[in-house]
Amino acid sequence: MNEYGSFRFLHLGSDERAQPCLRPRARRRELQWYGGWSPPRPRWAAAWRSPVRRAAPARRPPSPYRPSSSATPTPPTTASPPLNHEDSPQVFCFQAKENYPAVATRRLADKGVTLDVQSDVSCGGALVRHFWEKQELPFNLGEVPPQQDALKPDTQLVVGSLGGNTVGFNRILKQCSAKLRGDEGVLLPGTPVDEDVPAATCGEFFTSGDGKQWLDRQFEEVGWELEELLDRIGYFSPDAKRVLAGYPRLVPADTAKCRTAAPGQTELPFADIPQDALPVLDQIQKRLDDVMKKAVADAEGGADFVDLYAHTGGNTACDGADRGIGGLLEPSLVKLGDTTLPWYLHPNEKGRDIQATQVADKVKAILSR
Repeated sequence: MNEYGSFRFLHLGSDERAQPCLRPRARRRELQWYGGWSPPRPRWAAAWRSPVRRAAPARRPPSPYRPSSSATPTPPTTASPPLNHEDSPQVFCFQAKENYPAVATRRLADKGVTLDVQSDVSCGGALVRHFWEKQELPFNLGEVPPQQDALKPDTQLVVGSLGGNTVGFNRILKQCSAKLRGDEGVLLPGTPVDEDVPAATCGEFFTSGDGKQWLDRQFEEVGWELEELLDRIGYFSPDAKRVLAGYPRLVPADTAKCRTAAPGQTELPFADIPQDALPVLDQIQKRLDDVMKKAVADAEGGADFVDLYAHTGGNTACDGADRGIGGLLEPSLVKLGDTTLPWYLHPNEKGRDIQATQVADKVKAILSR
């Protein structure tokens, strides 16, 4: 959705050749970040290694994967320049150098928690299944390996966020916005769930009939695949503490605030999405959070959840100068050539900093217990 649509995957860890230089420090944390975004996840995974390596439990590998979503990955519009991998096709992952994992790592360092960042494998538009499958880059420019390839047997902490892209948040937005179905949505991949149903009726569409059935199937798939993801982390990194980060809130409790454009903007935060559809979008986001929480609660061996939704009610897309979410058609800081990409409801810099604080606090608490 906003990583999100995908959670953004960041893997903070080193490859096997780099391990010897880590041995002198007994408990230096090494992080791994993973995820995809499309309102943004982004998200983050971290890992640290302990000096003593326990044997992995005798477990069978997880099944290859459950049925995958047909949703098109959403464009990575949460990034702010400069970007990583600027000299390779992987730049189209739109991975910002100053993304929230980087900010969270610094904030943890300020609190006395040193994280040795091994790698960042986050990539815009990632679906949950791209944790174990290759992800194709836009414009047929190649592919990136499965995010799970960054995991090591002695990884100790993994943090990330995925799910929004698999739900198909970009398709939901196009179902609800006539503008996104036209020229203003050409940079947002995907199609409406049902092009024959007018955008003006999307609230009703997703609460009854075919639209509701489609959502039910999407959420069932997300639940299966998040369980698979957490199981795979446990299999490949048996000692790892697993942390799944939710998504920041998009729609405020008082949707009347969404009738006013943000300072300096001419478009409303949700552009032409009907006012009566905004509570429906909020319910969809809440449902995604519930699915993520359930996957965490059901994870064998335990896992933790970062509830960003609960901490961002005053920083939604409709909160004016306090917004942590860029408006649907508000220009972002990312350009493709001479074209500026809209935020498409991804976190802006304020939102990034809020995410970083919440994730850093959760990680510190986990490492302290």
